[in-house]
Amino acid sequence: MAEKKTVEDVAGGDSGVSDSETAGSQINEGALLRKLDLRLLPAVGVLYLLSFLDRSNVGNARIEGLLSDVHMTGNQYLTGLTLYFVGYVLFEIPCNIILKRTTPRIWLPTLTIIWGVVATLTGIVHNLAGFLVSRFFLGTESGLFPGVVFYFSMWYKRRERQYRISLFFSAASLAGAFGGILAYGIGRMRGVVWENGWRWIFILEGILTVVVAAAAYGFIHNYPDTSKFLSEDERKFIHQRLAADSDATHDERFTWAAVVEALKDPNCWLYGLGFHTMSLPLYTLSLFLPTIIANLGYTAATAQLLTVPPYAFAFITTVSIAILSERLGQRAIFIGGSAIFAAIGYAILLSNTDPVGRPGVSYVGVFFSAGGIYPATALVLSWPAINIWYRAIGNAMQISIGNLGAVLGTQLYRATDGPRFIVGHSLALAYLVANAVVVTILGIRLKRENQRRQAIAEEIKHVGEVVDWRGDSDPRWRFEY
Repeated sequence: MAEKKTVEDVAGGDSGVSDSETAGSQINEGALLRKLDLRLLPAVGVLYLLSFLDRSNVGNARIEGLLSDVHMTGNQYLTGLTLYFVGYVLFEIPCNIILKRTTPRIWLPTLTIIWGVVATLTGIVHNLAGFLVSRFFLGTESGLFPGVVFYFSMWYKRRERQYRISLFFSAASLAGAFGGILAYGIGRMRGVVWENGWRWIFILEGILTVVVAAAAYGFIHNYPDTSKFLSEDERKFIHQRLAADSDATHDERFTWAAVVEALKDPNCWLYGLGFHTMSLPLYTLSLFLPTIIANLGYTAATAQLLTVPPYAFAFITTVSIAILSERLGQRAIFIGGSAIFAAIGYAILLSNTDPVGRPGVSYVGVFFSAGGIYPATALVLSWPAINIWYRAIGNAMQISIGNLGAVLGTQLYRATDGPRFIVGHSLALAYLVANAVVVTILGIRLKRENQRRQAIAEEIKHVGEVVDWRGDSDPRWRFEY
């Protein structure tokens, strides 16, 4: 990326200089992008870290005595995990409609406070009913990720979003690493008020979420037109660069017609299937990794700590693959490749016939699985944001379809299946292979559609200023694959 680029450069060197071009002619684009990254990515990234921490810490709580204290069986526990995703799917689209009716500064912190309170209250449940209700309403978290994906599309160009969304999603792997460390420390509070320490995991991490969310009203920004950290010249420059590249400067109001259009688009269903085939391995790993490691013969405290290195490795692979994907302009090949890398991990897990006798072999498999699942998920989630005209609806639809895979995944790792967990590992392996197939099909479809459109009309990059623009159905639009 050039360190300095003027509005005239972005607009293609047009000799007719507008007021906005004159105002922004001295803007350093590289410096401006770094400024946006510094202001936007940490703010929403910390919210997503807390989101993933609050949804997955139930796995850490399980091996700290949750089931016995709440008087539930292993199967009842799995039902609670399933109910979370039922709520997640049901709350998905309503949450994103609210975002479009309000603003990011109001809705994203409010949403975080809501699930933070629910997460905190999970620490005081005393029976199965309380656990099930808390898991269902924790599904309100569902509005965060697609909301932020839409939010990024109002700041960054198409080719820039994938990298930022991947960085944003990398907070999920960091949440796993921090969750293991926190669970190890908090688990040592057993005997403080309660016999076991699992309640403090929910309470302390939930309170942390609420406190950070309250502060987020001050550090979450809205859109470029109203953000105070930008100068007027910078606002105009952002508008011009988006207009030269994407549809983000069009006023995208919610309409039911757009919902119908998304439902009729085969590619939207393929994006959803792409995440569906990743969500099962993603959430089975994040929810059951402490259990998988504990079943290798380790104590609860040791298992908590051993979850940290695989997640740290996943963070590295997520960021690295995002950088490569951005530089090479390729999506499908990196998603499919990462999925196959993760599949190798599950093949290792399945091949180890004596996990307790040879725990190191299974632990290596966990590294492969985590190292492939997280970058593949990050890229598959960012793909629609690059290509779809109806961004908020399209991304919400993708995640709603995708999380149906997670619903299935919550029932796969039963206590009686350990330590090999053949059913869970086998389904995760199959889903990862299926993901490679799905993204290959989608990539070929998009490539062929680009070729078909090229024979009809030349690509127009200045879509923000085109009056008769028809979105991604317009033959002048080109897809990223």
